Amino acid sequence: MRATGLRRLGAGPVAAAVVVAALLAGCAGGPDGSAAGAPASTAAELPAPAQRSPAGAPAKEGTQAAAAAPAEAGSDKADSDKAKSDKAHSDPASPGVVVNKRRPLSPQDFVPPKLVVPRVERTVAAERVRLRPDAAAAVEKMFAAAAADGVGLTLVSGYRSFDEQAATYNHWVGQYGDKAQADEVSARAGHSEHQTGLAFDIGQADGTCTLVLCFRDTEAARWTAKHAALYGFILRYPQGHHEVTGFSAESWHFRYVGPEIAAAMKAAGTATLEEHFGLPPAPGY
Repeated sequence: MRATGLRRLGAGPVAAAVVVAALLAGCAGGPDGSAAGAPASTAAELPAPAQRSPAGAPAKEGTQAAAAAPAEAGSDKADSDKAKSDKAHSDPASPGVVVNKRRPLSPQDFVPPKLVVPRVERTVAAERVRLRPDAAAAVEKMFAAAAADGVGLTLVSGYRSFDEQAATYNHWVGQYGDKAQADEVSARAGHSEHQTGLAFDIGQADGTCTLVLCFRDTEAARWTAKHAALYGFILRYPQGHHEVTGFSAESWHFRYVGPEIAAAMKAAGTATLEEHFGLPPAPGY
């Protein structure tokens, strides 16, 4: 889904080299020789309490059951509401889907019915930045607005298939030598937002701090964090909420949820989808 793990690195030649290695590993979608920042071409498809009996008087038949009914009914309604809410946020085709370490995609090998390439600046091959049409259209509008404000944005990654995410995760297992550390920086296959076609990573046009922690201090990160909700996006992994989301802060990872949800979260000051929808935190699998 996400999590490149590159945020652990600082800026400079070494960070740049690791960024390139991570891209080649499929973490953000490796380059295919296309020039950084080259315009992308459009591509498609790739839910009366019972009277109490007088003291000592025998209870009428059915009184106990009647007394218990309101509580049971309330419990049933709560369970029904919870089930409806959970279903609404489990549909991988819904902009309101919540995918995390405890909420895998269903089916786990889900593929969006249609994917397109947003017509924006990108740093990797076109197939690496594909998104759902609704998300792609919103990306185009946001990037255009940023450019009008003098801020250059680039698209660094988009949709990742189940197999591509498996390869990305395995890369980080190899890098760290165990799954525990890899789980801190990369989602396991079937648990990645990238697989929905609704999530993407951004960079600054000049390449500053791409996919590393210092990106949060760039003009691109500040502009996007401030304006993303206007276009239906949220910063999915904000600073200080890793115990809820399961991942450390990623100032470059945005998620399309639609204007209504994005506006509601911004108005309420809610930082994560889990908190906004009243879902349990997902610090681990």
